[in-house]
Amino acid sequence: MPPDRARSGAPRRSRARALGFAALALAAAGLAAAITNGYGARVAGSFGPLRRVVVTKRALPPGRPLAPDDLAALDVRRVPERFVPVGSLREPAAALGLAPRVRLPAGSYVAGSLLAPPQRRRPAVPGLVPGLRPVEITVGGAAALEAAGPLPSGSTVDVVVTSEPRGTGPGRTYVAAAGVPLIGLGPGPDGPGPAASASAILGLTRAQALRLISAESFARQIRLLPASPGRNQSAATASSKARRARPP
Repeated sequence: MPPDRARSGAPRRSRARALGFAALALAAAGLAAAITNGYGARVAGSFGPLRRVVVTKRALPPGRPLAPDDLAALDVRRVPERFVPVGSLREPAAALGLAPRVRLPAGSYVAGSLLAPPQRRRPAVPGLVPGLRPVEITVGGAAALEAAGPLPSGSTVDVVVTSEPRGTGPGRTYVAAAGVPLIGLGPGPDGPGPAASASAILGLTRAQALRLISAESFARQIRLLPASPGRNQSAATASSKARRARPP
């Protein structure tokens, strides 16, 4: 074969081989797509359609609300419906402003039940220790309590309850809560006046609060007495005894 004809046939054979490889590549891609579609159809038929779910890309600590910057720690995946936990989020934005109830490790599904609104911290009340809560009750004789002047901050009082008489006998008077912090004292529902009732805000345990709220409905009178000197040192002991007291 002449050299010039051999040189002209070489590019043709190269183009033919290139076209052949391209055709094989297209056929392989089509076959792969067909296999993938068939596999996806079998998965959907066995486990349900694919659903979007939100998962964590890194661990999220509990109790800290998710800010916009934290959304980068969330990812969206498509999972067969059968494996999706109930209540799973579909979009990361749905978690914005919510705080994980527990630590969420990386790769966890993010469900609505695992998130909660951030807890609002109650403002600190002067004179209250852990375990006490401010409770408002209506009391009598407040004018006598303030006769010597305004009570200093952190004063403690005894709450004295007088019950209604039973039959011909007199009512019973007893200390329902001893040495409790007096947070505030103001006019009662009848307004100011020497014989009018007053509204007292006390720092009480839950048991004391329930007992005094109940006493407001059955007692003849509820009064406050200044706690004796040194009562601040034994207020915890007095409160413990008061919790065991019961109305007659």
